[in-house]
Amino acid sequence: MLVMDNTALLLVDLQGTLARTVHESNVIFANWLKIVKAAKLFELPIIMVEQNPKGLGGTIPEVKDLLPNVVPIQKVTFNACHNPEFLTKLREARRKQLLVAGIEAHVCVYQTVSGILEQNEYEVHVASDAVSSRLALNRTVALERMREKGAVITTTEIALFEMMRISDNDLFRQFLKVVK
Repeated sequence: MLVMDNTALLLVDLQGTLARTVHESNVIFANWLKIVKAAKLFELPIIMVEQNPKGLGGTIPEVKDLLPNVVPIQKVTFNACHNPEFLTKLREARRKQLLVAGIEAHVCVYQTVSGILEQNEYEVHVASDAVSSRLALNRTVALERMREKGAVITTTEIALFEMMRISDNDLFRQFLKVVK
């Protein structure tokens, strides 16, 4: 289970027009916003990567506006682990659990999750309702392959409620506004 004090959020390529063309984009967008708002509430380190922003555009404004102090790591490799700046940010987060959201599931999300798991240092949880691809089949197969490699396939609310743990405090009351 995810533990708030041991989890970082990894946002993979929440970019431009591609984000609007993925399967079930309205559901994916809503879950990105939930995850980001909860991560801020929980004070999780947030790592954001962008694939070739000159070609694909930057992070969508709906997310970028919520994270004015998070500078996206630009990359041209599908696997963010091939980017030294990403690996540095990952280590600096000092968390051993990662919650992952992003696109496309079968390209950058899959390759990055695989790269992180190959390090044998991190437990990776992929929010299945916060990752997508243009084609549903690519998303489905990518989730299966990530599970085979050792990722925990979860949902946005399962992950967030795991970190929340209890319901009798002020944080929970604020949290309810995020998930409801």
